[in-house]
Amino acid sequence: MAIAFVLVATLVLAVVVTANWYVWRRLFRDTTRGPGLARRAGAVLIAGGWALAITALVAERAGAPFWLQQTLAWPGFLWLALSVYLLLGVIAGEVVRPLLRRLLERRARTRGATEPGPEATPGAPAGSRAAGDAGPDSRTPAAPGGPAAPAPQAKGAGAPGAAPAPAQAAHGGGATASETAAEPQTDRGPGTPGGATTAPPHPQTGPGPEASEQPFTTTATTDDTPTPSGPSRRLFVSRVVAGAAAAAAAGTVGYGTYGVLRGPRVKRVTVPLAKLPRAAHGYRIAVVSDVHLGPVLGRGFAQRVVDTINSTQPDLIAVVGDLVDGSVKDLGPAAAPLAQLRARHGSYFVTGNHEYFSGAEQWVEEVRRLGLIPLENARREMPYFDLAGVNDVAGEEEGQGPDFARALGDRDTARACVLLAHQPVQIHDAVEHGVDLQLSGHTHGGQFWPGNLLAAAANPTVAGLERYGDTQLYVSRGAGAWGPPTRVGAPSDITLIELASKRA
Repeated sequence: MAIAFVLVATLVLAVVVTANWYVWRRLFRDTTRGPGLARRAGAVLIAGGWALAITALVAERAGAPFWLQQTLAWPGFLWLALSVYLLLGVIAGEVVRPLLRRLLERRARTRGATEPGPEATPGAPAGSRAAGDAGPDSRTPAAPGGPAAPAPQAKGAGAPGAAPAPAQAAHGGGATASETAAEPQTDRGPGTPGGATTAPPHPQTGPGPEASEQPFTTTATTDDTPTPSGPSRRLFVSRVVAGAAAAAAAGTVGYGTYGVLRGPRVKRVTVPLAKLPRAAHGYRIAVVSDVHLGPVLGRGFAQRVVDTINSTQPDLIAVVGDLVDGSVKDLGPAAAPLAQLRARHGSYFVTGNHEYFSGAEQWVEEVRRLGLIPLENARREMPYFDLAGVNDVAGEEEGQGPDFARALGDRDTARACVLLAHQPVQIHDAVEHGVDLQLSGHTHGGQFWPGNLLAAAANPTVAGLERYGDTQLYVSRGAGAWGPPTRVGAPSDITLIELASKRA
């Protein structure tokens, strides 16, 4: 078992390190010309973000001073969400990257095809040589600080009395434009290699046809060759893709965080129950789960949740676990607004797995003090149906696990039964005990994509209403968030269940 754990941990670590190296490479290495401050800053950002995230998680579970938990939680937990979407963004960029490069190459070819060639040079005499054909610029670079002097022209090129052309032009071996720009021509004496001489520049009244029609330009010959006006095509594409990935990741996380902080919205679901009497038709149960009060979501958030629940005017309130992430000492003031909950037939509470990380017994007593009724493997006979609740499976380690026989064993099966159980996996025991409707949470609906894929692998239902034999299961996406206060594709909710009688 220990060896298996070490192997799994090593594999996970290798995957995380590789993924972060890949993100650093695409966002920082591929967008810079060479080693420097930007690459070092990127490495510090990524490594520091993960260090904050891990420290925040450890501080929360270890019961560190609450002020320290709050200090670490915001940057650390937000980095977890941001890193996921940065990775997704650069992966998506692999699809965009070749398309963008192909588009740029096509535009470059189109631009080259539309530029005038030697035959199309307007106003050029028949014997003249176009700059793009011969190679050298039609103007001789001037001395530093002086104007460019016109290049000498060969006799017979259409200008009477023109001076002889330079030796390399006469032989057709013109220099490239980049060479001309880099090494200005100077007069050579008789001792220069090859015996070549260069005539001094001629004063002219105006530029020749080549100087007026062919400006001095250079272009990249490959994806990695920089141009005088900007970076190489490959570097340009990398910067565009990286910028788009970073902007998309930041925008997604920002919007998802705003969705959590503004508070949950009410979702209305009608659930027909065959055994429900006609008088109970339209009975309203407000279901709230996974509030996760903690170092990020505090008293203000709890107040928004309470106000939203009370606005539905429910007949009964069901709090189905994961209310808190922390001790009563730290979060007692944050949970105080729960005392304001109002429902005709009361408010009920069952534990979730996070209560057992935070001191379940103390929280059971605290919610009782606030006016909620804990159902610890217990049942209440309501006017129209039985209401039961079982502990979360995480309580088994403390000898306080779910006990369906105790909660449901001796009930009147002719009456409808509604069960509060934090995790959807408890549905199979509910089916065996003839429960009509189970209300759960735990999954957060995946919280942010692609978390829904992981949640679906671990739970029979991720969100919504489904039927298992004669038992229906409703799973709320939850009111808050755990870890990153961010939701993407799984908006938070408080569900108002309206029971419907088939006898009505």
